[in-house]
Amino acid sequence: MDKLQAMQLFTRVVDTGSFTAAAEQLGISRALASKLIQNLEDTLGVRLLNRTTRRLSLTESGQNYYQRVSDVLMRLGEAEAEATELQVDPRGRLRVSAPIPFSTAHLAPALAEFQRLHPRVELDLNLNDRRVDLVEEGFDVAIRISQLADSSLMARKIAPCRMVAVASPAYLADHGEPEVPADLARHECLRYTLTANSEAWEFERDGVSTSVPAHSRLAVNNGDFIAAAAAAGMGVARLPTFIVADYLRSGRLRRILTEWTLPPIAVYAVYPHTRTLPAKTRRLIDFLVERFGPEPYWDRDLS
Repeated sequence: MDKLQAMQLFTRVVDTGSFTAAAEQLGISRALASKLIQNLEDTLGVRLLNRTTRRLSLTESGQNYYQRVSDVLMRLGEAEAEATELQVDPRGRLRVSAPIPFSTAHLAPALAEFQRLHPRVELDLNLNDRRVDLVEEGFDVAIRISQLADSSLMARKIAPCRMVAVASPAYLADHGEPEVPADLARHECLRYTLTANSEAWEFERDGVSTSVPAHSRLAVNNGDFIAAAAAAGMGVARLPTFIVADYLRSGRLRRILTEWTLPPIAVYAVYPHTRTLPAKTRRLIDFLVERFGPEPYWDRDLS
């Protein structure tokens, strides 16, 4: 029995007034209980209990020790209960990192509903298109939109992310519409600089992939800006449908190279590897999967 268990035994002896009752509660013999208390007194170098054949009583040192130990055990029990509750009841501060375009258009209304369902969760949202270090910067979860690379992080797919090539009707009227990816060599390709292959765009058809250089006088680190620039006639863009869906529906942008597909990516929730995921993190991820799902609402009625 370690020191903490000896402290628990001591308080049981005092509370019950009996070595026998305390031993029964802890599932040990009375003789062992008596020996353990004797060892505790020897370790502390003080007598804690006065023992007679009829009753037990606390010494002055024992009274002080009992009060202190009872407080320690109570606080420890509260801490254990709180830690257990955090695994069941979603509450507390939840630090989330997410990209700006997705957050502004889709995450903001989703999180409003999430907080309505879970009012004890305090959201600390960091909007940044760069890839943060979750462990180093202290985030509970990050929303990432990519082809997920191998890492020490855990990940769960929230939704597919469909990529399309687009341009404005005015731009296509002035420059012509590309019929095959190689035609992009004579077009302005608006590049998103936070992707690893922003200078070489990949397309696929019938299982055959092709990569074409993306020539441009404009490179940007924000997808919303690229969509607006494409709608303004500045060039061709490749963007996720969660950004350009409304542009396509309104006719401000048109899909091009429709017989070709772009490499698939997805929306993921990533989080540090842990044996037990806190309830607040688990509930948020479950909520986002259910809200966005395998068929995101932004892709409805898009060809």
